[in-house]
Amino acid sequence: MLKKTINALLRRMKKDPAYALDPALTGGDVLAIVGRMGWSLLRGLWWRPWFGSARGMQFIHPGAMLRNPRCLHLGRNVVLESGCEVQGLSRRGVTLGDQVTIGRLAMIRPSGYYGRELGEGFSIGARSNVGAFSYVGCAGFIQIGEDVLMGPRVGLFAENHVFSDPRIPMRQQGVTRQGIVVEDNCWLGTGCIILDGVRIGQGSVVAAGSVVTKDVPPFSVVAGVPARVIKNRSVASSE
Repeated sequence: MLKKTINALLRRMKKDPAYALDPALTGGDVLAIVGRMGWSLLRGLWWRPWFGSARGMQFIHPGAMLRNPRCLHLGRNVVLESGCEVQGLSRRGVTLGDQVTIGRLAMIRPSGYYGRELGEGFSIGARSNVGAFSYVGCAGFIQIGEDVLMGPRVGLFAENHVFSDPRIPMRQQGVTRQGIVVEDNCWLGTGCIILDGVRIGQGSVVAAGSVVTKDVPPFSVVAGVPARVIKNRSVASSE
């Protein structure tokens, strides 16, 4: 009876009529999950008045760090896992769409802590996630689409240091910020790195450990350092 009730609640929250808990879960397992989520929901309610905007429910686990929450805009059923850090301070703010999860110990950082120069910000669409231990350096604006899967320890860096003059320390030569776009329905594999100025086309897969330095065409599979196209998913699916 408990599983049926929880399944019904989860289907409604996720707007997915097929969603169900694994049948192997015991009643104790389900109670533990409910307890954790209930406590996270209470924390979400406590934080809610401080956000720039919020819709529906938010689940904020103990140990999640939220800085400058007035610049954060959260959708329904957002999950912020333990130890993650989300810094809102930026020119365009940070927007997390419906059912977005920010993984454990992941970091979203558009700006430095001391107010010297604001970064642009970050947006991530519905049902996407930032993987555990990942780093989103959104000094230049980073836009992630809907249904994007991200493995652990992924790095996105939307800023480059200028180093053209060897006579001047690099830290004094300024930076460039072109931004990063990851379109809908992509998969960023464990430990991959996406550099500034890159657009990853919809439906693409970035293999684990790859370093992406240039645009990725839609429905491509890329791998390597630097990453190159090794397969076209649209061609493979039609064969």
